[in-house]
Amino acid sequence: MRINAFIARAGIASRRAADELIKGGKVTINGRIAQLNDQAGDNDNISVNGKKITSQRLCYVLLYKPAGYVTTLSDPEGRKKVTDLVDLPERLVPVGRLDFNTTGVLLLTNDGQLAHKLMHPSHAVDKVYEAEVKGQVTGQKLNMLSNGVKLEDGLTAPAKARKIADNKIELTIHEGRNHQVKRMLAVVDLPVVKLHRSHYASLDLDGLTPGSWRKLSASEIKNLL
Repeated sequence: MRINAFIARAGIASRRAADELIKGGKVTINGRIAQLNDQAGDNDNISVNGKKITSQRLCYVLLYKPAGYVTTLSDPEGRKKVTDLVDLPERLVPVGRLDFNTTGVLLLTNDGQLAHKLMHPSHAVDKVYEAEVKGQVTGQKLNMLSNGVKLEDGLTAPAKARKIADNKIELTIHEGRNHQVKRMLAVVDLPVVKLHRSHYASLDLDGLTPGSWRKLSASEIKNLL
């Protein structure tokens, strides 16, 4: 793996921050100053600021994100972070984001390669959202969403749209644009009141309550990989 990924997996810093450490000459590999394109493994001797580091074991966690938490690793407003809910020694990062008051399935891991794969549009990972909206869900609006709607950053890919109740809709998308579900529903005049993600890829929330989490099983990890 690239040396910045090794540093991130060791829990020292994010990949971006690791790049800055490398550029600053603060990282050595096997006794020499590291370069950004260096590859690193467990048999290499890597130090940051003169202190030897080791990579962490890969860890995969499924969290039922409650409302009132951010999915960033730091927040200038001092709001609560989803990582505060998971009591593990590994430095985990959320795969993608959920808005502050959006609830539901959130995967956290230190497997950077898998996280990149899951978030890349080419892999078309399904994400299922349930939204309570203002306005009435009609067949015409479902068809518009199913065919894709035009946002300021372009036409969305076709989605699966299903009516749950007059003011509730289930939307399955595989893109990951910023605030995408809320923006899509706003286009068809269905402003979101509450938003919940019930599924992410093959993962759901069975057995979990808001704020609780568990490690993924070997079969779940295999499915994601």
